[in-house]
Amino acid sequence: YYFLVLVFYLVMIYSYYTGYPFPTAPPVDPFAKIRVDDCGRTKGCFRYGKPGCNAETCDYFLSYRRIGADVEFELSADTDGWVAVGFSSDKKMGGDDVMACVHDDNGRVRIQHFYNVGQWAKEIQRNPARDEEGVFENNRVTCRFKRPVYVPREETIVDLHLSWYYLFAWGPAIQGSITRHDIDSPPVSERVVSIYKYEDIFMPSAAYQTFSSPFCLLLIVALTFYLLMGTP
Repeated sequence: YYFLVLVFYLVMIYSYYTGYPFPTAPPVDPFAKIRVDDCGRTKGCFRYGKPGCNAETCDYFLSYRRIGADVEFELSADTDGWVAVGFSSDKKMGGDDVMACVHDDNGRVRIQHFYNVGQWAKEIQRNPARDEEGVFENNRVTCRFKRPVYVPREETIVDLHLSWYYLFAWGPAIQGSITRHDIDSPPVSERVVSIYKYEDIFMPSAAYQTFSSPFCLLLIVALTFYLLMGTP
């Protein structure tokens, strides 16, 4: 031990007198971008927004995959505040286990645990998240974390080996505290989600739902026919 301390001080003295730069800590690994080509194969994905969007262009993106006794989640949304996923027994907000990635005033992205009490999200101190990482870039909040599949029976933390409806939400934050989500009716998975089944599911945002409805398609066809045939 004393020998190592002596060597350290000798290196410091040598660096001082020779002008040799002091050793620096290795750089922190940058946030690894979310891979979408794995969607439907090695992980499940939900995309909400423009058709063909990815984790960097969708209004909202979520992926999940099993890693041993954990589930790894990746979330990203077009916001400077927060992005979250809720696990619910129905398609309505209330009584839900929620994991949120929150961009605070210091530029950090923190993973927080909430429980929906009616329309209000209450932060829960017991946070099942681990291996947390997040970034705020290009006006997007993106994060990655793991949480265990199985947990002791508790009201605010669900067992992920069971199937749940997934609630998707994002919105602004004030001084690191989440506020109301961006849209009045955030998207919800059409059916319960199993972490043992990987799918790549796309949900068009409101701007694209209008033009993809059967009524609008029929109207477009009728108008096109009318214009081609001309008027009497």
